[in-house]
Amino acid sequence: MAAEVSVAYKDYLAGLAAGVATVITGHPFDTVKVKLQKHHTDVHGIKYNNALHCTTRILKNEGVKGLYRGATSSFVGMAFESSLLFGVYSQTKQLLLEEAPNNSRPQLQVVIPSAAFGGALISFILCPSELVKCRMQVQGTDSLVPRSDRYAGPLDCALKTLKNEGVTGVFRGGFATLLRESIGNAVFFSTYEYSRYYMQLLLNSSFSNHSNQSKALIDVGVGIVSGGISGMAFWSAVLPIDVAKTVIQTTPDRSSSTNPFRVLHSIHSKAGIRGCYAGFGPTLMRAFPANAAAIVTWEFTAKILGIKRE
Repeated sequence: MAAEVSVAYKDYLAGLAAGVATVITGHPFDTVKVKLQKHHTDVHGIKYNNALHCTTRILKNEGVKGLYRGATSSFVGMAFESSLLFGVYSQTKQLLLEEAPNNSRPQLQVVIPSAAFGGALISFILCPSELVKCRMQVQGTDSLVPRSDRYAGPLDCALKTLKNEGVTGVFRGGFATLLRESIGNAVFFSTYEYSRYYMQLLLNSSFSNHSNQSKALIDVGVGIVSGGISGMAFWSAVLPIDVAKTVIQTTPDRSSSTNPFRVLHSIHSKAGIRGCYAGFGPTLMRAFPANAAAIVTWEFTAKILGIKRE
């Protein structure tokens, strides 16, 4: 029993390290994505021509710190979220594998429910964290938000939201977040497990006589590629839901619909399919390095902690 608790603790610790790596690598891309989603779907029209134009405007008007606007809440949220996601995924997968027939290949009947369950759980942490992050990100120099309504910082944003909108306001966009995370992580971990398995199979047979150092480099390379393409698969699958979530959480009219499907229908009628995929470019640009960093950090930390991968 003590050994099981020890392994579980290590799973969560490895996940926390992955979350920190994700924010450091991916937050600037996320800021650009959120700004594009907000302004491409806003009734006031398109503010930025593309991701490069948006990035240039941020750097010119706000400097590098503008790209990391809202990063404080992101660090807190992502650390807990990633720890819970990777920990729950690993523990649930281990539990389901005990009931599944022995097979070295990844099993979708194990991976999908484990990942979806982990994704559903983390949505309750992510929703308030991302609400604060998104509201901070959209209020830069180019923001349509009146200066009198802007927040001094993440804590000010959280407190004012709680005061003005109550607990339900803090969890605004919760259903959209739950959909995004449960579906997205099922896609993410399925892609990761299969791509990792087949790449390891191919490379290990090709480099079977190489040194341990070479094999370690191969593991890092596999982690980078499998993590990167898994992140891209995640966002390709759920970006429209994420666009709806951003609009729900940042709209000035707090009485507007929180139904992601109704919001997506409204976005499509105003901005077409382009509006539903607003921020797609910077999202994919972020997805590869951020998730590659997360997976490599997760696997490296797990190896240091002595966690045996299935």
